[in-house]
Amino acid sequence: MSETSNEGPKTFSFSKKEKLKNKKLFEELFIGGKGISAFPVKLLYVRTQFDDGPHIKVGVVAPKKKFKSAVKRNRIKRLLREAYRLNKHLVFNNIEGDFAFLFLYLGKQMPTFEEVDTSIKQLLKGFLKKESHEKID
Repeated sequence: MSETSNEGPKTFSFSKKEKLKNKKLFEELFIGGKGISAFPVKLLYVRTQFDDGPHIKVGVVAPKKKFKSAVKRNRIKRLLREAYRLNKHLVFNNIEGDFAFLFLYLGKQMPTFEEVDTSIKQLLKGFLKKESHEKID
């Protein structure tokens, strides 16, 4: 498993400090967050300020309305977290400032990892494009 880059083996971790837990930030994301969609996942993000290290904090959501079973919701959330963990290097060193991310699953069927992975990649690349354009303007 030589998937580590020159930044060391910690590159692919998803530590406790990177998890979004602040209730006010969750509300802010839903009310005033900017959004990007790549079906079946939507990314809501907002610029914020963190004191404890990571530049990006991430939350994941699977709707109870569409997936009654907690087992299915938890599986979707695990897939979303794993796809983000493997692709966060696309964003981590390429942005300035702190952001809160929220990945929402929009689909009606259980996704495969490949579906989630490709949409997360599209979302992260779209986020970078959007943020770089906003900096220039």
